[in-house]
Amino acid sequence: MLYDFPIHGGGSGAYVKYLSLRLKEAYDYDLAIAAPDKKRISENIPQFELKLPQVPVFVGRPGLEKAKKYSELTPREIAGLYNSYILGAIKAFEEFKPDLIHVHHIMINAWATRFIRSIYGTKYILTSHGSCLHAISKDRRYFRLTRDTLRGANAITVVSGDTRAKLLKTFGTNLSAKTRTIPGGVRLSLFPPDRPIEQIRKRFKLGDGKIALFTGRLISEKGVEYLVKAASKIKGKVVIAGDGPQRRKLEGLINLMNLKNVQILPFLHSYEEFIDLYYAADVFVSPALWDEPLGLTIIESMAAKTPVIVTRKGGVTMAVKEGVNGLFVRSRNSTEIANAVNKLFADDILRKRMGEKGRAVVESRFTWTKIAEKFDKLYRDVYLYR
Repeated sequence: MLYDFPIHGGGSGAYVKYLSLRLKEAYDYDLAIAAPDKKRISENIPQFELKLPQVPVFVGRPGLEKAKKYSELTPREIAGLYNSYILGAIKAFEEFKPDLIHVHHIMINAWATRFIRSIYGTKYILTSHGSCLHAISKDRRYFRLTRDTLRGANAITVVSGDTRAKLLKTFGTNLSAKTRTIPGGVRLSLFPPDRPIEQIRKRFKLGDGKIALFTGRLISEKGVEYLVKAASKIKGKVVIAGDGPQRRKLEGLINLMNLKNVQILPFLHSYEEFIDLYYAADVFVSPALWDEPLGLTIIESMAAKTPVIVTRKGGVTMAVKEGVNGLFVRSRNSTEIANAVNKLFADDILRKRMGEKGRAVVESRFTWTKIAEKFDKLYRDVYLYR
């Protein structure tokens, strides 16, 4: 697995982590990870730390708030990253000697894999998590080498149908035959059917009333400010858990509007704390402004039987069906957000039914067991036939 961010923190990092763990557990894969991260995900999975001059971001990421965006890099900085990926990936490759390389994000790290393919002849698979494709569409400097890398890949996967459509529109429908959709998911063992929410609410000091929750990166693309603006009309509490460059702006907006029913939690250090919040909430709100591929926070909420309120952006329609396990609202529309939240707050039966339907969708399509099974078949197909 070749990855271009620290594994701990971020949706694509969770994808790499839980896919790797499940492949190891279920299929006993001899696999390793190369990433700019010292912290290992498992004692049973070798990890190679990539030494990079910097770790740029696509749209913002917890722990990398001061990092440059790819659009801000100079040509010399791009060249420095490319060189570091080539040297780091070759070092890991020569030590581990893999039969196949699986690259996450179709960016500079993927270019390095194309170079390795040319020198060593090793097959590779690319996965676009969507945000990389968004960055390339905004900055054509990354287009040509990424196009060549996609053409050289033995297979391509994307995390949503929307991401697939955008990739083929950007780089050509000739890639269609070797591109398939394999979404992210959850480790279902971390999401029992029920949890005692009274203890969770007491620990986070959430009170006894109805709760609308947002978790995730506090960046402008997530649209959290529209949830805050909706709070004055929401008949319950809004809880925000996350960090990022928008945090101070959101706190200022809360003070300016004199909102008493909005709580921004302190920085949470563990994934388990976020899972607890999904169970404690009555609804989950994702008011995204950009075409998010398929936010894992939405899948996680559904796994906890919490109905979701989302904007019809990106790949979310793969998981959410209007009136079945969630509600859709228009982006940048605080009134619709408030109305949807209040509708679910007021109807315990509807909310429970949507929660149960959401859990069923996750169990049938979005667990790492099912996702690892798809990748196992793909790896074998690529290794034996392509």
